[in-house]
Amino acid sequence: MRTLLLVVGLIALAIGLLWIGQGTGAVKWPESSFMISQIQWAGYGAALAMFGLVLIWQSKR
Repeated sequence: MRTLLLVVGLIALAIGLLWIGQGTGAVKWPESSFMISQIQWAGYGAALAMFGLVLIWQSKR
């Protein structure tokens, strides 16, 4: 169970960071993404990244 929490947490953190980058316009990959420079996606990414951090923290307890 701990390994599953860690893996899911790491994936959520990585996707959240990508969404933050795309939402702020810092990451322009893929070029045809509808999320680029759409600030609401940075908020969604921050929430997902925080959820990932909670899962990672829970896997270490």
